Amino acid sequence: MTNALAQDLDHVLAHTEKLWTQARGERFFLTGGTGFVGAWLTESLAWANRRLNLGISAVLLTRNPKAFEERCPHVAADPAVTLLTGDAVSFEYPRGLFPFVIHAATERYFAPSPAHPVSTFDRDVAATRHALDMARTHGAKRFLFTSSGAVYGKQPPQVAHVAENFPAAPFTTDANSAYAQGKRVSEFLCSGYAEFCEFDVMIARLFAFTGAYLPLDENYAAGNFVRDALAGGPVRIAGDGTPYRSYLYAADLAIWLWTILFRGKSAYPYNVGSSAELTIADLARSVAALKPGAGVNLAHKPIAGAPAARYVPKTARAQDELGLRVWIPLEEGLRRMYQWNMAGRALACPVESYP
Repeated sequence: MTNALAQDLDHVLAHTEKLWTQARGERFFLTGGTGFVGAWLTESLAWANRRLNLGISAVLLTRNPKAFEERCPHVAADPAVTLLTGDAVSFEYPRGLFPFVIHAATERYFAPSPAHPVSTFDRDVAATRHALDMARTHGAKRFLFTSSGAVYGKQPPQVAHVAENFPAAPFTTDANSAYAQGKRVSEFLCSGYAEFCEFDVMIARLFAFTGAYLPLDENYAAGNFVRDALAGGPVRIAGDGTPYRSYLYAADLAIWLWTILFRGKSAYPYNVGSSAELTIADLARSVAALKPGAGVNLAHKPIAGAPAARYVPKTARAQDELGLRVWIPLEEGLRRMYQWNMAGRALACPVESYP
């Protein structure tokens, strides 16, 4: 484990220490535990368990336990962690009771085709139902579902920040909206189980992030830009750089998710992200500044007068009701992400897809 990651885990623990008392001696089950979000939850759970002597145990679902053991030995060797081989749609339920269940698994998105006209929709929904049924039959008290800001559909340019009660959704006729539709239906399933089963279901709608474990070669602007900077530049923008985004650092993300799990209201969605918007071009320039001389390459010139696309959450609910905020600013988060990747990922957990 790198010193930078240890610093981040200490940061997470400093802001969640009091929350862990209610989990002392309990068992956790996590799907998607080796993806970007899951890796941070697994790392911070194991860190808190060791530092606070909580007596927690966790079962981590993974498709490839051998790869996890080889690339993340410090977690795989932790006696509190048990790896369960399986697929999120069909894994065999482990024995015993699990008061805390976290469903962070999602399918890698692919474009619809004649063989798969609804893309990942069926498997995403089936995985959520499978995890909820496990929670229902294995003594769950609290269930955390990592949803997405994609459930709001295309954010209107005149809406600066989208709130949890924003009355919009992806078009039902958009064949490319499988990911967003899957998350919406999964939230519906979560709400039904929360109302009629004896456990609470917390819904976290995730936006965009930076930090260790974020894939560099998938469809994440921050990851792609860091990859380009590490290669010496230029940092390449595939579009015109005008869309607005906002980014929460991964250590803060872990704080938000643990707080929502332990203190959030059931069937009451929380946006998870930063409300400090910037353009993709601004993000590229911030990353390029980490590598002197890298520069920025813009693929297309902006069209004068065209409204900029936006994907920026309003986070007042999480801030006002749960006391959450951004502790690590964007520039510092990008610097830590860059340095972590520059130091090499030999000790990093394998990253499974998290669209």
